[in-house]
Amino acid sequence: MTSAPHPSVESDPELESQFELAFAPLHKRCLGTAVGAVVALAVALATALSLLRAPDNPYPLELLGNFFLGYEVSWGALPVGAFWGFWLGFVVGWSFAFARNLVLAITSFVFRARAELEESRGFLDHI
Repeated sequence: MTSAPHPSVESDPELESQFELAFAPLHKRCLGTAVGAVVALAVALATALSLLRAPDNPYPLELLGNFFLGYEVSWGALPVGAFWGFWLGFVVGWSFAFARNLVLAITSFVFRARAELEESRGFLDHI
């Protein structure tokens, strides 16, 4: 049984560099910081817009106080909400990068093991 020839990644350096770039591991701390900054900014902006829009009738952001200790819809608690938003975003971003890197490492290991097994089967068939 012969299989169809397939192009080798090692024969094309440009393709190899594109694969390395596409499957490069994410930097966990950097992604966590970036997502944390965005979430912190979103919480602070939502609080500020809620207070500027109608201070007596704010958006129902007070529900975040159930999850963010010390948070309420007020100017004084805006930094508290931003802190908790950063912390939540950091944990989510770091966890996502960790999970993606782990899945890529396991997948790469499985594919390499299968390729080596196929090579050894071809060798053993000729003995």
